[in-house]
Amino acid sequence: KTNPKSFFEIGVFHGVTARNVCDLMYKNHKSDFKYIGIDLFDQNVRDDEIAPNFKFNNPLKTFYYKYIKRQNPYSALAVEDLLKKYRQNVEIITGNTNEELKNLNLNNIEYIFIDGGHDFETVKNDLYFCSKFIKNGGTILCDDYDLSQAPGVKKAIDEFASKNECKFSIIEKRFAKLEF
Repeated sequence: KTNPKSFFEIGVFHGVTARNVCDLMYKNHKSDFKYIGIDLFDQNVRDDEIAPNFKFNNPLKTFYYKYIKRQNPYSALAVEDLLKKYRQNVEIITGNTNEELKNLNLNNIEYIFIDGGHDFETVKNDLYFCSKFIKNGGTILCDDYDLSQAPGVKKAIDEFASKNECKFSIIEKRFAKLEF
């Protein structure tokens, strides 16, 4: 609905959402778009931040990364490779948002997708900085809003929405949408 030309994603993981977003923005805007993604990737990953025994549902993906690409699917290198078609439009950042967001100089981002760390303080930090990056009329979409094993996500989003001027809605009990 919003048709953004600038997209910031917290929690890139394997880059599947990144690829889908870049495909859509390229379809709508050709080369006139910007995608920025940040994740811990495989650097200093805590067990509670990413499932250490995560396995692909499709065993061919495991085979592909292990034997053909010879890449760690959790790495920035693998994500950059997945997005190589859009190299001129993509910026991938490796780091923890609790430390990195305060150093980023982002302005007028039209759409932000938050699916990074799931503890209260991390989500609170991500929302605080993203609200500074978002363009007037922009959207922040948060994943895992009502995830029972991560109650800090819901708590941080609810607290943020009550204290800030934005339109707040829940989509399918999974996503919190904040419009500015």
